[in-house]
Amino acid sequence: MPRGGGPARRGTGSGFVVRADGIVLTNSHVVERAKEITVALSDGTELPAKVLGRDSKTDLAVLKVDSKAPLPIVPLGDSDGLAVGDWVVAIGNPFGLDNTVTAGIVSAKGRAIGQGPYDQFIQTDASINPGNSGGPLFDERGNVVGINTAIFSQGGGNIGIGFAIPVNVAKELVPQLEKDGRVTRGWLGVSIQKLTPDLAESMGVDPKDGVLVAGITPDSPAAKAGIATGDLIRQWNGKGVDDPAALATAVAATPVGKTVPVEVKRDGATRTVEVTVDRMADDEQVAADETDAKRGRWGLAVRDLTAEERRERELGGTEGVLVTGVAPDSPAAEAGVKPGDVVLQVNRTPIGSVAALRTAVEKTADGKPLLLLVRPSEGGDRFAALSPR
Repeated sequence: MPRGGGPARRGTGSGFVVRADGIVLTNSHVVERAKEITVALSDGTELPAKVLGRDSKTDLAVLKVDSKAPLPIVPLGDSDGLAVGDWVVAIGNPFGLDNTVTAGIVSAKGRAIGQGPYDQFIQTDASINPGNSGGPLFDERGNVVGINTAIFSQGGGNIGIGFAIPVNVAKELVPQLEKDGRVTRGWLGVSIQKLTPDLAESMGVDPKDGVLVAGITPDSPAAKAGIATGDLIRQWNGKGVDDPAALATAVAATPVGKTVPVEVKRDGATRTVEVTVDRMADDEQVAADETDAKRGRWGLAVRDLTAEERRERELGGTEGVLVTGVAPDSPAAEAGVKPGDVVLQVNRTPIGSVAALRTAVEKTADGKPLLLLVRPSEGGDRFAALSPR
């Protein structure tokens, strides 16, 4: 799923000013590796900008520019009010062509495209191309209803399938990004999956009877509330849940520390439990893991697996370590290793702890590749050769 990001020449992308004090919205990936950021206005004025906050999980970034002259701003609309078939207009900087305008209709809402855990994109056939990323998607009344972010294309150009972040998602996240530089999300501590017709038939329930709990993290809010593997979560805080993405989004949007009612079905009986939402564990850990990975020679950060994680991955008590961070452009990243993978072997030597992995890595001679056997989260063991630098 290609991003709508700009040419590599200047790292160009798009964005738009939403407040008179110079708050600019764009995509996280547009400014991800930028050392200096310049915002160019339509009249040719260029202003330095700084990043106030980024959220890679929704691909949203908030910038701040200072201007002596008043800045033109755009009004934010209501993306929930959009309907399939509504006309929309996309404005951006495709292929470096400033202020290009394209029109189309809304093809779908709440579209999941595999970009992250909180996918709920607006799909449109308004032409979106490389360089449109971060640009506004307007409704017929001139209000911003989305932030252009990605396209579906096998050749890299527009084929009539583009995606935008709903502006209502941005409205929820901007205050946190502006204040804290990151987003704090609620955490339940469950692995969930869609209730397919086959699963529903085998369990004697309706396919729309909630989402299936496939795993529980020990000492998590779900575990403390008595939710168990095999339960069906039917409602979250009074609202019906019929797919995993809807539940993940609802939990993430719940304030940390808030206690909410959760309707659960087990063995044909329905009951309501009270869950006190905790803070998502990886909000700060991911940043720490990325830092640890960057410090390492191979660009890899790992930790020991818990007993529950070993059971979920069908691993023995002394098999593997969990990859928690991979530095961009590192040997690990180039070899296709990803966070969530389990390293089973180093140079054909089985390892079951971080200490054992370090010992095996230290034995690798300078200039020699590091051979890992990894098990991705989706299954299917494979070898990955990390080239030294």
